Amino acid sequence: MARYEIFVTYKQGIFDPPGATAERALANLGYDEIESVKIGKYIRVEVADGPNERARVAEMCDKLLANPVIEEYRIVDAEGAVSAR
Repeated sequence: MARYEIFVTYKQGIFDPPGATAERALANLGYDEIESVKIGKYIRVEVADGPNERARVAEMCDKLLANPVIEEYRIVDAEGAVSAR
């Protein structure tokens, strides 16, 4: 079994409403040093070992786990290898 961690964030230039809300709230709490806050999704999947498992995980991201129009994702496996889209 292979484990993958997937980090999904908004693409550059796409408005991040949760991040903007957190940024304003932190400023209101006195954290004036905050310049930017980005909030995304963290997903961990476990898949059966196979020859194309990483490609299958990327396919899952493209079809369901991330919105390719406004989001990008990064896949990290248990050994630390990274791929991004």
